[in-house]
Amino acid sequence: MHLLAVGLNHTTAPVSLREKVAFPADQIGQAVAAARSWFGGNDKIVSSGEAAILSTCNRTELYAAAAAGRDGVDFAIDRTAQFLAEYHKIPYADLRPFLYALPQDNAVRHAFRVASGLDSMVLGEPQILGQMKDAVRQADAAGGLGTYLHQLFQRTFAVAKEVRTTTEIGAHSVSMAAAAVRLSQRIFDSISGQNVLFIGAGEMIELCATHFAAQNPKTLTVANRTMERGETLAHRFNGSAIRLADLPAQLAKFDIVVSCTASSLPIIGLGLVERAVKARRHKPIFMVDLAVPRDIESEVGRLDDVFLYTVDDLATVVQSGVENRQAAVAQAEAIIETRVQSFMHWIDSRAMVPLIQDLHETGETLRLAELERARKMLAKGDDIEAVLDALSKGLTAKFLHGPQQALHHAQGEQRTQLVELLPQLFRTKR
Repeated sequence: MHLLAVGLNHTTAPVSLREKVAFPADQIGQAVAAARSWFGGNDKIVSSGEAAILSTCNRTELYAAAAAGRDGVDFAIDRTAQFLAEYHKIPYADLRPFLYALPQDNAVRHAFRVASGLDSMVLGEPQILGQMKDAVRQADAAGGLGTYLHQLFQRTFAVAKEVRTTTEIGAHSVSMAAAAVRLSQRIFDSISGQNVLFIGAGEMIELCATHFAAQNPKTLTVANRTMERGETLAHRFNGSAIRLADLPAQLAKFDIVVSCTASSLPIIGLGLVERAVKARRHKPIFMVDLAVPRDIESEVGRLDDVFLYTVDDLATVVQSGVENRQAAVAQAEAIIETRVQSFMHWIDSRAMVPLIQDLHETGETLRLAELERARKMLAKGDDIEAVLDALSKGLTAKFLHGPQQALHHAQGEQRTQLVELLPQLFRTKR
């Protein structure tokens, strides 16, 4: 069985490309089914039908398990690039250079590192584990998981839990939310005098609201498509809520805007921000776009009075404190390496299952043949002791026939290996 992880992330591709290949949460199941059909139809890569897709703001990855093929990893990565390009309707040549392919133990190691927060933009951040669990649930519901990927992800979650409970990998992490606060403090002397707007009501916005609320802003507002959900979040921070549809009329009121929705298209365009800046008489606006695909058109960042940051722009901020985390990283990597070896041992043992099944079937065929011969002898009235003796001798002869013939015909190194191996198999003395 061949394991493979193919994808791109924040270290290999810019946000402008990552947003093009991101899968909306409500399309993951459909995409998994499409991936199985794409690969399975060619009987090359995912012939076993096992596939899962992880898509976050920082990465899009396809995990697959398949019977080992002659075409190898290069073929697999090309096929994956073609699938992603066709699914998202983008040129293959624009995507292929940014993809990485990790086969076998490297795929396992990568999954373990991702879930443990070692491959994140924010080292040790915990959100990725929940995102991976959601991706696995969706893949399972779509029929994408089989024996190998199911086992891979169950062990992945166990390793992540072990890393987080036995190391301090997350103790010194700087979250995206904290980084956003730090950046805003470079623009405004004090957040306590600013009006803050959050667009969306998901987990990331909740984290950001928590960090900004701790700075006691002048006002805190949540804009969301669903008013009830926006009000629920705003109430937690003594804020107010508005409908997303009211944003054009209200944007000019806010000094700080943080957006993270699941929209597949930008919800804040250049014209809208230009009008807001004009209404504010060019008082600066600090904007953070944490969504992938982006919520705010990139052209907005060119305006003189707007300070726009994306998830990639926060990278240098969240890397602070790296020195404090190096010991924890080394400890986590050691745990992961041990668990990778354990999983690969399980993979190797699974590879022996068909052989063991064949041995059992062959043995059962021999047994039934000798048993039938014995029954015929008994039916003829032969002495029971003679029948049992013939049965035991027949089984022994048939059982030893294969090894004896192999030893008889073997030569050179092969014969030497058999001489060493057969006593172990039959527990004989040499």
